[in-house]
Amino acid sequence: MLWDVTPRSEAAAIFPAFAGSQHGTDLCASATALPLSPVELEVPHYLNAHYWWAYIHPTAVHVFERQWLVNLILWGNYARLRDAVMAEMGHSLPGRTLQVACVYGDLSTRLSARVTEGGRMDIVDVLPIQLSNLREKLPRNAPVRLLAMDSSNLNLPDASYDRALIFFLLHEQPSQYRERTLSELFRVVKPGGKIIIVDYDRPRWWHPLRYFWRPLLAKLEPFALDLWQHEIAKWLPRGNLRIRKEPFFGGLYQKVVITR
Repeated sequence: MLWDVTPRSEAAAIFPAFAGSQHGTDLCASATALPLSPVELEVPHYLNAHYWWAYIHPTAVHVFERQWLVNLILWGNYARLRDAVMAEMGHSLPGRTLQVACVYGDLSTRLSARVTEGGRMDIVDVLPIQLSNLREKLPRNAPVRLLAMDSSNLNLPDASYDRALIFFLLHEQPSQYRERTLSELFRVVKPGGKIIIVDYDRPRWWHPLRYFWRPLLAKLEPFALDLWQHEIAKWLPRGNLRIRKEPFFGGLYQKVVITR
């Protein structure tokens, strides 16, 4: 597994100790480390203001990195949503795969096991603590690069990925960040490539969580209700896109598959 960093402000060195790690030499030769930068990666304000308790504080990782707890937060649907992503991705992942933002649970480790010989999976996150946590979960020789960068400003080449995944990130972002993140994904995914999004949606009128969960989301995750009020297509770049949507758990969750 390789730690990769870029010399731009939106992607800085994680920890100096990782830069010289032998894990980088375990990956295929195509995964070449870029120069380290001493510039600190700027954490978006919305993360510091609203999600420090879930992702930034060291205790947060210790508390939330538990499969049973993630499943509880998703009302028993973690495995179902994870498996829906796996099925959509396919039994093997040739070429290049991009995951935007680290996630708690075993999704990333399971996906990395499907990367074929000569393929690679890149996982980006703006928080060093999340990349460090994921590094501990991944197998030593996983064909994965962990990239420190902002999802709304990816320092990645155009049309360089065959597929991309966003798993419960968009609901955490303010509208302008959400739009820029999706725009960046469309830039880096090849024409004909697939973008898979799993996130909240507006539950059916009969769903009891529609009335119980709404005030809690409004309190804890102030941007999440955007996805109750609008389709994800609202934030997508304009163009000739094929969009397929599948609801889960009475509509509280959705999987959206976009083919460029």
